[in-house]
Amino acid sequence: MARTLRLAVAQTTVPEDPIDPRTLRASGAEVRSLMREAAAAGARLVQFPEGAITYPSKHVMSSGPPGTLAAADWSRIPWDVLREEAESIASLAGELRLWVAFGSIHPLTPPNRPHNSLYVVSDQGHLIARYDKRFLSNTEISFMYSPGSSPIVFEIDGIRFGCALCIEAEFPEVFAEYERLNVHCVLLSVMVDDAARAVVAQAYGRLYDYWLGYSIPAQFSATVPAGIVAPGGRWLARCPGDGRPALAVADLDLDATDEDIDVSVRLARPWRRLARAGLYDDRMVLGDPRSETRTAF
Repeated sequence: MARTLRLAVAQTTVPEDPIDPRTLRASGAEVRSLMREAAAAGARLVQFPEGAITYPSKHVMSSGPPGTLAAADWSRIPWDVLREEAESIASLAGELRLWVAFGSIHPLTPPNRPHNSLYVVSDQGHLIARYDKRFLSNTEISFMYSPGSSPIVFEIDGIRFGCALCIEAEFPEVFAEYERLNVHCVLLSVMVDDAARAVVAQAYGRLYDYWLGYSIPAQFSATVPAGIVAPGGRWLARCPGDGRPALAVADLDLDATDEDIDVSVRLARPWRRLARAGLYDDRMVLGDPRSETRTAF
């Protein structure tokens, strides 16, 4: 039986001012438009950026005087509209029989700050998982969000996915953990205009030999467009770097015959697991290390 899944990774226009409901509705409509495009392309799963409906600016949300940072005033968010847009996305996912992962703010009971989350909606239109960003920036933890506490893994057609958000790319332990959890692909959704972060993301495909979806806002795509990294670190597909909403589409094939993917999945990943598990422990030279002249050839 073939073990293949077609992944679509989106770049969409992410608004940073959530106060006007019309902005939220426009970004929700853009997400749904690309969902239809992904379904038409035969995708089984489509991934969207961090804060796909809105990623509130720290300055817009500050409760302090203009231009200063202070605790975010979350009462200014039209939460009912945000929820309606999320529910509309989930409803369309069920209609299209399409899995969807999209970033959003998730409210908690006041006075707790919300989570910065990635929702995972099944092809039945049900919310089946929510990944809450665990490693926050200094601004996020100081003024804006509550951190999450655990990874999530979900499975589609036998292919296992993990999730990470933005600055978590700077924490290799997140990605090492997903390797130990035996995922085949990590969905990394970001809200940053940073070429280096994409390089780091690409490196995880090389280091841990899994696929990686890299979803960014369309407005940052001239620096680095959204795309899909193969095991071994090669970009399989990229969106145009023209600032417009778009999709990158590629097949995640566990039995791929591409040499770099085959070597990474079938050979490199199992070998590295053996090495980390203590393969060399019984092969180390025993005895008094002082008996060896370390500077001799």
